[in-house]
Order: sequence, then structure tokens, then C-alpha cells
Amino acid sequence: MISLNANTRDNKTKGELSSIRNNGDVPAIIYGGKEKNEKISISKKLLKLTIEKENFLSNIVTLKLNGKDQNVLPREVTYDVLTDEPIHVDFLRVLPGVKIRIEVPVEFINHEKSPGLKRGGVLNIVRRKVELKCPSEKIPDKLTIDLDGVDIGESFKISSVKLESDVVPTIQGRDFVIATLAAPTVMKEPEKPAEAEATEGAEGTDGAEAAADGEKSASEGDKKDGDKKDADDKKPTEKKASEPKK
Repeated sequence: MISLNANTRDNKTKGELSSIRNNGDVPAIIYGGKEKNEKISISKKLLKLTIEKENFLSNIVTLKLNGKDQNVLPREVTYDVLTDEPIHVDFLRVLPGVKIRIEVPVEFINHEKSPGLKRGGVLNIVRRKVELKCPSEKIPDKLTIDLDGVDIGESFKISSVKLESDVVPTIQGRDFVIATLAAPTVMKEPEKPAEAEATEGAEGTDGAEAAADGEKSASEGDKKDGDKKDADDKKPTEKKASEPKK
């Protein structure tokens, strides 16, 4: 459980709020139940360290205020849009028997014991958090799913998670999926259809035949030109008849 020291504040103006922040504290408020809202401030340094811890908004925080411990649940953290520093926190009182809505993280264990993952399967996580409705004193830290012995093709639904009778998911009426173990996806180059290969082969044959015809035609043309030249060389030379002497 997380514990933070808190101080009561009694500011009434924006200037006083700015002064609290300039002194290294973050204004906050506690609400819920029959008691009045309480204005408090907490150390920004400690708050940031706590927020960095996983599931801050899903954990009960014990505030040490005025010498007393008070259990609260962080409901919202407001950040500065420029510096991304926390500037305000809302805390809800944790009262026995009062049911609240809260998102609880899902944890997967025993990855190394899953035969499906060993064979290259992929764990597809559909929901990393599940919203539950439960008494504030029974908020589970996390929902655990065991991958021991899980093979490819199996899925995990909310019904496979053990919950106490008064802890129920806010989604009712269907057994929704939290994660699945899918087969590995390998990208392969699509094979060419047989018709395409046959067409390419025919085009290649036609091209070869056309080239052969072209060579043949050129050869025949060269041969004809050579035959014609030889014929011209063998043709007898005509002599002019001599004119009679005068």
C-alpha cells in the first residue's frame, strides 16, 4: 500500500494556490462519503515518485493527515500542459461497503511455460485493464492470467478470471475476451498463377521465334543480294558493232 504525508491547506485565491506550487507542493482534495471535502497539499517530489509507480490510479493510498491515517483512492491527476508537471490531485475516500468503479490492470505470468509461445505464437492482448465494480475495501491489485500449458488457438475471457462474488466487471451480458494466443504471422511472397507463368513462357517463345525469323530474313536477303551480284558478274559484256569504214 502507498503512503503519503499530507498537510491541510486553507487557500482562497489563485495567488495562494500558485504560492503552494512554488513551494514544491501540489494542491489536492479529498471527497466522498458524508464528510465535507478536505483541501490538502502533498509534496510534489514524493507525488511524482509515486505516480511513476505502476497502477497509481488503481491503488489505495494512505494519507497521513493531522496525525491520522486516511485511506483514499486517486481518481484524477491534472498536469500542466507546458511542463507536464502534476498540479492537482483528486482523492476519493475509501469507505467500507461503498462500491466504486475502477480499472484494474491485467498481468500475464509463466510466459516461458507456454508451449504456444515456444512455437512462435503471439500473445494478442485485447484489454490491458478491466473495469470492475467492487467494494472499496476489496479492490484487487491486478487480474492474473497464467500462461502455463497454454497453446496456440486458446483465448482468455473474463469468465476464466477468478473474482470474488461482490467484485464484478462493469461490462455485463457477454463473456468478453481479454487476450488470445494466435499463430505466428509470416509474410510470404505470393506465388504466380500457372496461367501467368504459361503466358510468360509463351511470350518468351514468341520473342525467340520472332528473333529467329528476323535473322532468317536478313540471311535470305543477304543471300539474294549475293546471288544477284554473281549473276551480274557472269553476264557477257555487250560489244558495239563496228561501223563500216567509209
